This record gives sequence, C-alpha cells and structure tokens, in this order.
Amino acid sequence: MENTFEIFLAAAPGLEEVLAEEAAALGFGPLEVVPGGVSFQGGWSDVWRANLCLRGAGRILARIGGFPVFHLAQLDKRARKFPWGEVLRADVPVKVEVTCRRSKIYHAGAASERIVRAITEELGAEVTDSAPVRILARIEDNFCGFSVDTSGEALHKRGHKEAVGKAPMRETLAALFLRQCGYDGAEPVVDPMCGSGTFPIEAAEWASGLLPGRSRAFAFEQFAGFDAGAFATLRGTSATPEGPVRFYGFDRDAGAIRMSEANAARAGVSAVTQFACQPISALEPPEGPPGLVMVNPPYGARIGNKKLLYGLYGSLGQVLKERFAGWRVGLVTSEAGLAKATGLPFLPQGAPVSFGGLKVRLHRTNALR
Repeated sequence: MENTFEIFLAAAPGLEEVLAEEAAALGFGPLEVVPGGVSFQGGWSDVWRANLCLRGAGRILARIGGFPVFHLAQLDKRARKFPWGEVLRADVPVKVEVTCRRSKIYHAGAASERIVRAITEELGAEVTDSAPVRILARIEDNFCGFSVDTSGEALHKRGHKEAVGKAPMRETLAALFLRQCGYDGAEPVVDPMCGSGTFPIEAAEWASGLLPGRSRAFAFEQFAGFDAGAFATLRGTSATPEGPVRFYGFDRDAGAIRMSEANAARAGVSAVTQFACQPISALEPPEGPPGLVMVNPPYGARIGNKKLLYGLYGSLGQVLKERFAGWRVGLVTSEAGLAKATGLPFLPQGAPVSFGGLKVRLHRTNALR
C-alpha cells in the first residue's frame, strides 16, 4: 500500500458539509465532500488523529487499494496477490463484507468466498463475523476496491456514556448540530430537555479541549505496523476541567437527570456542567452572557402522542421568547409543524438528516430579541 491513500470520514447524510468544516478546522485536507461523508488523501497518522479528534465523524475508513476484475477466477488470483500483510495481522481475526454493483461479478457471496480464502490461505488470519477488524470490498464497474474500517465501534461511542434514555441523541450528531448553530466552545449552552445529557456534555468536552476519542479503543490499534508509543503521545493526557459551570441540562424526569450527572462524571466534565429536574415553565437563563439553547424535544413519531406535543413546543417557545433575549436557539425535530408551534423566528431549514429511522432537521434562530 502507498504511503498516502484515501481516507473517508463518514457522516450522517445531510451533514457532510458540516463535517468538512470541522475537518478543515483541524487541518485535514484538501477535502472532497461526497455523499455520506468527506474524503482526503493522508497517511496512518492522519487516520489516528481523525479517529481521536473529530467530534462529528461516524467512522473512518482507509481505502487500502484494489484492482480491475471481470470474473471470479481473476478475483481469486488477484486477491491472493494483494498485500494484506501491510495492514492486517495474521494473529487478529478479520471480518469481510462485500457489495457488488454494475459489474460482471454480481454475486457478493461468491466474491466473498474468494476474498476470504485469499486472506486465510495467504495471510493466515482467521475470518469470522465477530472479528474486531473489518475489510469492506466494493466491486463496482468491474473494479474491486478494498477499505478497512479503522474505527471499530462507531465513533459516537465515546467510551464514557453508559446511561441513555429512550431516544438518545448520538454524540456525533450533537457535535455537528452544535457546530451548525455556530457553537465554538466559547459560550454557555442550555438544554431544557436534556435526556441523558448529550448536548451539554458534548459542548463541555469541546470547550474544555477534551478529545472525543480519549476514553476508547480503535480497530487500527490491531493493524500491522501500529506504533503504540506514537499513538500514546498523540492521545496525550486529558486535563480535568475546572469551573465555573457553563453547561446546563434540565429535564422533568428525575431519572434523566441522574443519567446526565453520571454521564458527565464519567466524561470528566462535572465541574463545568449542572443538571436539575424541572419543567419548562421553571426555565430561566443562567447568570452571565447569553449563549445557545440547544434542544432535542420528543417527537410524536418516537415518544408519546404527537397531538399532545404541540402544547409542549408552544410552552418552550413562549418561555424562550420571554426570558432568553440575546440567546440563539437550535431545535432538532422530525416535525416541521411542531417546530412552527414554538413561534420562534427560525432561519431557513437545512437538509434533512437521518436519525433513528427518521428524517430530522435542525431549526436555528439568530439571537432572540
């Protein structure tokens, strides 16, 4: 494999441009925005840093090579000559996934058999569905390209969130929605319906300079040639944030507040976050400068009766208009009608984003007057 190769940063469809903004801010590039993510040319140190530092990427794939192929015998022969040992280790099991599109080889199962046989017989690695390392083969237009999933578990699994509610916001989506709202870590964030605390905790980590991947392992740590010492240096040590509190979560469910507090403690941001059990009617802005109200209220499609939610959204909008002058609002929902019920002066909508089988949109305001 070449010293540089294509690195693909997967994003939720609809948020590719926002992820590209984050990647550019971290010095990756030149970047190409493509459906489902962002790609650029880089090396293994870029792979490590992308997994460790990007808040919005769902996973990181490395395109490790490929070849033209027109029939199964040719696939068998060329797969055996592929330099698997440059990336894979013989002592680490591998999972193989194959897709075929617009090619003379159209049977993914038969193609998978040839690739599996090449890996097991030429490299000596075990191939199993429960393997920690995953090879993705894409046969399209008579070209077989190989990628390796460098992340392992999806990157929204930061490694410190154990307690979740009924419909948790993924950390990666939360980070990109925060960025879309103009958040840069320098202002307070309030979530009036915080659930398990994802928005305040993500904002607090970002503001505190805590790397999103600091608490977890990655698949690339089991690749051939992985330099554990160099990666440990890159990961560094995380400082413990100190007050004052700038990130607030509220929820009328006491169980949600307990979850949020536990998650904040595991993330190491208890000193800068505060959670309290209260209804929307009790919501007040914290002392200090205005910032961002970020909220993912229940949608009728997921929780409860949609008709009963119009009053909830209306109450939220009324409280924010009356008490949060100077604050911006970001609201995520699958129902445009519910967003409209707030009466808030939302800007033009962005692209729909896939979340939990639904299409949600971020509704944003400028500073309220």
